[in-house]
Amino acid sequence: MFSANEKTTVGANDVMEIHTCSRVTANQILSRLAQKGWLQRVKQGVYSIVPLSSLTPNPAIEEVWPLAVRIFEPAYISGWSAAEHWDLTEQIFNSVALVTQKPQRKTVQNMGGIKFRVRVLKKELFFGTKALWFGSNKVEIADPSRLIIDILDLPDFGGGGRHTIDVVRAYWNSEMYDSEQLLEYAMRYKRGTVMKRLGFLAERFSAPVSQEWLENCRSHLSAGVSNLDPNSPSKGKISSRWNLRINLPL
Repeated sequence: MFSANEKTTVGANDVMEIHTCSRVTANQILSRLAQKGWLQRVKQGVYSIVPLSSLTPNPAIEEVWPLAVRIFEPAYISGWSAAEHWDLTEQIFNSVALVTQKPQRKTVQNMGGIKFRVRVLKKELFFGTKALWFGSNKVEIADPSRLIIDILDLPDFGGGGRHTIDVVRAYWNSEMYDSEQLLEYAMRYKRGTVMKRLGFLAERFSAPVSQEWLENCRSHLSAGVSNLDPNSPSKGKISSRWNLRINLPL
């Protein structure tokens, strides 16, 4: 019924589209299908479809991203997961990084045997994504420039300060690099700390940007001194040009 529509997850609304029934009845149907081994409960109200070839009612979920977006929608894939997709890292992570508009109690969550690293942003900061398709399932992912903004804002979301710097450098050296788009996104994002890290790293590693580009970054710096890596000790030289403490080795 559901697999014919290439769905990877289902909920009460999907049942109600097929059968004329109440939400209570739809949830009862889903619960019974899970008890019989046709569905696997991921979280309240969300089930993944168990493949016919599966030998267990709780198999490893193959298409994780459609499931992630379904659970946290509206959401998009970003952080280290997007870095892997765009070939900006060779490091393999065992969890999915994503951004959602829904308030979350925890930034790290486990559902259906999958670990999620979640961050919350307001609706107006949802931009710079591309659509990927898994059958009929649409998944939004941060485009390369948006990925850079996300991980400069929160280096831990990029796998930590050191790995984030490596991803940024890989982006500058790739065919996906777009200096104007990157600056446009940074200005639209409106966070001075992002401008500090972006401008400093661009200058430090001789990124292919103009002096005007760097001055645009400098004109949008926030007051006070920020850390290059917010999770490292507040020790190291301070770049007065960028109001940034260089608190990890480069």
